[in-house]
Amino acid sequence: MSDGAIYYACCDGHYVLKFVGDVRLTLCSTIERHLEAVLQREDVTDTLVDLTETENIDSTSLGLIAKLAIKATEKGMPQPTLVSTNEDISRILLSMGFDRVFVLLQELPSSRCDLKQVPFVQESEDEVRERILDAHRVLIGLNDDNRAAFKDLVATLENCR
Repeated sequence: MSDGAIYYACCDGHYVLKFVGDVRLTLCSTIERHLEAVLQREDVTDTLVDLTETENIDSTSLGLIAKLAIKATEKGMPQPTLVSTNEDISRILLSMGFDRVFVLLQELPSSRCDLKQVPFVQESEDEVRERILDAHRVLIGLNDDNRAAFKDLVATLENCR
């Protein structure tokens, strides 16, 4: 399994975020900082998340992706699109309620934009713990199954403060 990387492009207001390889909590600070910056941009009109080259993705990263969808909708943007060609990942997305916050596709639309890698962000253990906690709170808010699956983790992280 290859180390995870995140790439992005913005072309004519269309923002694309691509996850490649094994996407784990080590990238949570990178993901969240980048998404915060993107959501502040006025020129972004819609978003697409590409998981077609994602081999594995953890719940923290999924929580941050769900947060992107929720925040984009709050800004009045159209519901973001998420593309997954991996049956296992697609099954996880559906079970976690991602179809409520994303338009889910099984193939990637063609794009004419070049992707640039998102620079890696290194943060303290406490900052990373807060990002993990926040991401799982977002997941808990999507459905009751997520609430049951992640309530103990959230409680444990809250007690570590």
